[in-house]
Amino acid sequence: MGYARNHLATIVTGAFALVLTGLWPPFYDFAPILNFVFIMAVPIMWFLVLTCWLAQKSADWTTNHSHTHENHQKKSLSSTQTVQVETPKQVNLLEIKQIQDELSGELNELKSSVELKDSEIERLNQEILNLKTLVKIESLKTELANLKMLYSKRK
Repeated sequence: MGYARNHLATIVTGAFALVLTGLWPPFYDFAPILNFVFIMAVPIMWFLVLTCWLAQKSADWTTNHSHTHENHQKKSLSSTQTVQVETPKQVNLLEIKQIQDELSGELNELKSSVELKDSEIERLNQEILNLKTLVKIESLKTELANLKMLYSKRK
């Protein structure tokens, strides 16, 4: 799992925060700028300790949670596989023919619906082409009218 259960970053930042906190009182009256540095550094370091600790707890929780979930899935898969192996089902030839006829009927229905949809798509494509042609004709008529107007203005 790692050194100190992967909390090494938390321990190091905690030790540094503890040292800074311990050094602060002796240097409190030493220099005002040094006091300002300690006022800024100590809370920031303790915040970093808290952040490292929370991040590691989150990583531990997600890792343990995903492993537990994977183990549960493996167990459920293995149990379903054993159930399938233990209870094979015998099917006679008549049942196979009946199921085959049902599936053939469904397949034919699907083929006919696909053919209907293909013909509908073809019809819509033809209609789109017709509409594009009408738009081109209208734009040519408009351009011709504009040219006639310009020609009449020139005269």
